[in-house]
Amino acid sequence: MSADNTFHYALSSNNAWAGYKAHQNPQFFPKLAGGQSPEILWIGCSDSRCPETTILGMQPGDVFVHRNIANIISPTDINTTAVIEYAVANLKVKHVVLCGHSACGGAAAALSDVRVGGVLDTWLLPLKTVRFNHAEELEAITDEKERIMRIAQLNVEAGIKVLMNNATIREAIAERGLEVHGVFFDISCGRIKELGCGTAHAGKGDHVVRGKHGQLVFGQDGEAAIAAAQ
Repeated sequence: MSADNTFHYALSSNNAWAGYKAHQNPQFFPKLAGGQSPEILWIGCSDSRCPETTILGMQPGDVFVHRNIANIISPTDINTTAVIEYAVANLKVKHVVLCGHSACGGAAAALSDVRVGGVLDTWLLPLKTVRFNHAEELEAITDEKERIMRIAQLNVEAGIKVLMNNATIREAIAERGLEVHGVFFDISCGRIKELGCGTAHAGKGDHVVRGKHGQLVFGQDGEAAIAAAQ
């Protein structure tokens, strides 16, 4: 399929989808147009294989989203910070989810000593730092795919530390029980797994108040499941 045909196919698919949704629930779009009240802020990778609303089994309006290359959380990135502030302080989301994924191109680039070029090398610096901070562990992994997967997981853990020190997030945790989750999406099976970092795994010295409701439920086995909205 040519690029032109792909674009027109997408427009045609949108028309069909909109018609189906309106027929299925005539109030669906009027309700969406009335405003949003998502309970989840999802921060993920721009990778086309990781569409958050689809892999979570949710609908438009359920998830507030920020995506960038390699789901990097940098405290100096005003784009990410603005999204966090609006989602947490204004929309009052109940969950902040940082998601990495397998077969991540950014993770692979960070493991390489070859420059990507342009602004991408600058953008990937935090991920390069993760590589050097965990050099011994990563070098011990002989399988390339496993090494890429591991640095992607470590990148989430590093990002969670930045999120947990964000002033807006810290205030929301203390005042209303905002929850922060680090998760990993395995493209090969379509499953999301909790990585064991965030508010639920904070140290005893941290003041954490747990929320009472959420659309993502994390079990003790680390698997993330979808819960019906109450």
